[in-house]
Amino acid sequence: MSSPTIVWFRQDLRLQDQAALVAAASEGAFVPVYILDDDTPGDRLMGGAQRWWLHHSLERLKAVLPNLVLRRGNSMAELAQLAAELGTTRIHAIRHYEPWWRSVESEIASEFDLVLHGGNHLALPETILTGAGTRYKVFTPWWRALLEKMPPAKPLPAPDLSGAVSGIPSDTLEDWQLLPSKPDWSTGFNDWTPGEEGARAALKAFLPKLRGYDTDRNLPSTIGVSRLSPHLHFGEISPATVWHFAAREAGKEAEPFLREIGWRDYATNLIDQFPDYPQQNGKPAYDSFPWRSGPDADRDFVAWTKGRTGYPIVDAGMRELWATGFMHNRVRMIAASFLIKHLLIDWRRGERWFWDTLLDADYGANGSNWQWVAGTGVDAPMFSRIMAPLSQSEKFDAGAYVRKWVPELAALSAPYVHDPDEYGVRPVAYPRKAIGHRAARDRALAALSHTRTG
Repeated sequence: MSSPTIVWFRQDLRLQDQAALVAAASEGAFVPVYILDDDTPGDRLMGGAQRWWLHHSLERLKAVLPNLVLRRGNSMAELAQLAAELGTTRIHAIRHYEPWWRSVESEIASEFDLVLHGGNHLALPETILTGAGTRYKVFTPWWRALLEKMPPAKPLPAPDLSGAVSGIPSDTLEDWQLLPSKPDWSTGFNDWTPGEEGARAALKAFLPKLRGYDTDRNLPSTIGVSRLSPHLHFGEISPATVWHFAAREAGKEAEPFLREIGWRDYATNLIDQFPDYPQQNGKPAYDSFPWRSGPDADRDFVAWTKGRTGYPIVDAGMRELWATGFMHNRVRMIAASFLIKHLLIDWRRGERWFWDTLLDADYGANGSNWQWVAGTGVDAPMFSRIMAPLSQSEKFDAGAYVRKWVPELAALSAPYVHDPDEYGVRPVAYPRKAIGHRAARDRALAALSHTRTG
């Protein structure tokens, strides 16, 4: 009997459209393994919110794949140990593009028969090329080039799992202590259902809303977004599966939503070209930008994280994030813009806060989104495009959203709830504005001017 192959799971925790699993199962006996690796990512360890999701996602995957082996340690070392136990050299895995995964994939491939498969993207990033054979940096032409390759291949059905080998030594999820306990700050996460079944249920619930998505996604008080991002981040559903269901449901009307799915691929395209993109300005001119630092800036940053800025829409978003591990997409832009342009705090501090607190904290998407808002990215609007949070709140009818997440303002109706300071109805329990909008705008533009002439 030949030695079993290894299936190395990472952010691809599903059975359907899982090319690595399908390939291994077709070859005979196989051992599926997930390694909790807090070594290889360096300073990019999963935050507490992601660890909560990982626990539940693995719990559900193990329920349908009972022979899933759990190991903790350096990926290279643990795979080498498992391969030695099994007497095998063959490993199947889905290709990943985060720099730490690219590095360890190269290391593993130098010693083992590592077979990498696509499946976490609509198309492999390195295949979307200009006519001259170079990579795209700007989204719009990249998107047009991607569309030429669409639709993606039809999703693969889940394979026969009878070849999964049993009896391999494994950790238990409880060994890893991924869930918070003292205190348990995750009680607000209970609306989520991690796992492949949860992902399919979320997609099914969203499909009837597709035709209104282009408008409704901007309304914080309306559940108009898909809430698929954590499921996509952990690979519980493939982008190809989402594409085919959305296109079948709404045809051309699905394009605004499909562009957002494409944006995730575009972000991967950027980190594949610029591995340090989530911590290095895409436009070097901003390396000299005079970000605020010191005690006053630190105080303002803490107020932002706690939802105590005096700007209701910003505070609602930050409190939603802390309570649920998620923030409405329109509000993410408003909150990020406020930190960067109203408070003049380096976008990288915000990026790291989101990384630690978002359930869907994707290395490429999170970094590229922050650089887009900051104006520092390779394809970003100018820094001088400064969002007016209070106007945005009123424009997108966020009153109910604010009242839900900022209970100090629950008794206020529109328009007062959007800007209680302006109308003289600010409750004593709610903080004054950290800085006025006009003063913040003037300060931001002055800083930009200094950057251009410095």
